[in-house]
Amino acid sequence: MATWLYNTLFGAAPQTITVGNPSSSVPLLSDTDTRRSEKPSPGSSSVDKRASMRPRPPLSLPALDIIRGKRVILASASPRRAQLLSLLSLNPEIIPSSFAEDLDKGTYTPWEYVLETATQKCMDVYKTQIELTNNGVEEPVLVIAADTVICLSTGEVLEKPKNEGHHLAMLQTLRDVGPHKVYTAVVCMSPSEGATYPGYHMQSSVEETTVVFDKMVTDELLKSYVLTREGADKAGGYAVQGLGSILIEKIEGCYDNVVGLPLRTTLRLIEKVLNGDEEMEKEEGEEDVQL
Repeated sequence: MATWLYNTLFGAAPQTITVGNPSSSVPLLSDTDTRRSEKPSPGSSSVDKRASMRPRPPLSLPALDIIRGKRVILASASPRRAQLLSLLSLNPEIIPSSFAEDLDKGTYTPWEYVLETATQKCMDVYKTQIELTNNGVEEPVLVIAADTVICLSTGEVLEKPKNEGHHLAMLQTLRDVGPHKVYTAVVCMSPSEGATYPGYHMQSSVEETTVVFDKMVTDELLKSYVLTREGADKAGGYAVQGLGSILIEKIEGCYDNVVGLPLRTTLRLIEKVLNGDEEMEKEEGEEDVQL
């Protein structure tokens, strides 16, 4: 039986070596047989290769299925946000907002500031695109906007560095002052089906994450990092998903919030805004009854 099985698998009878009692024969593979045993069975490698090349199926949820193949707009030039949305199998149009982002920080809390900025970004792009529908442009089914800021324990809000000197000073501050907060506001807008004012649905949320820089990071390392320009276009001046990770000791909270778009929160907002205000009011009413 063993010989038949071996012949079936490897195509030749094994050599044997006898130790002591001839009845205790143990099969010993020759070099040729060893090489044969290491080869995959006919066709298996090509099957495995085809399986690895096969694209993974998209996340199938009612809200995502509704908007696939329709106009979804990301009101941001950030490639990181677009990459995060691609994890939901969304490939949005990139239409950055023209909003000046010059709100007076002194009149807002950091939470209010980042939310108002993201809201204005979203409304700017949404209204522009809706106006273009009069010229035959397809109406967007969803517009997503986001804004990220860094907030020190002192309450000071940091955005993108203005130049290399400012960039270095920003990173030194983040290292020296202790934990800082990363706030990202996400706003989603979608047209309402009826003519009810204001003609759209909007949902928003702000995510908070705590980041701690490594106090052992030297000025030499910070200067070298600044020269890479990796963080030159990012709030706080560092990229947690890139080389900037060497500056960070720990993160408490949502990681992709620090990257620039909290994906879990964004998915929830997409689902809510596509459900419409009536559905949301119904759910809120049910929650009140349960309370």
